[in-house]
Amino acid sequence: MAGVEENKKAVLEMVQADGADEGCVTFVLNEEDHTLGNALRYVIMKNPNVEFCGYSITHPSESKINFRIQTRGGLPAVEPLRKGLNDLTVVCQYVLNTFETRVKEFKETQEDVMD
Repeated sequence: MAGVEENKKAVLEMVQADGADEGCVTFVLNEEDHTLGNALRYVIMKNPNVEFCGYSITHPSESKINFRIQTRGGLPAVEPLRKGLNDLTVVCQYVLNTFETRVKEFKETQEDVMD
């Protein structure tokens, strides 16, 4: 079992060119695809301190995305990434709560109809 744990890749890796500032970073998100990439890019681009945000999938057989963020004003790129992930979590939680509430309401109306 220990061998399996050692071969596991980190969920998030940071790739930065030598001498590049921390406002221009590529993050590698392992075990992710367009589902997270597109939603996260959309949320991060709403941040006025972000100059560029995009992602690419290196190859269809690889389950990872390269996620690039470039910021303005010396802001470290990790900050908009962190904020974007938190904002996306809030949105997803809202959607899940709304969905569960509506399903519950629907089931209650179906029970009323059956009675």
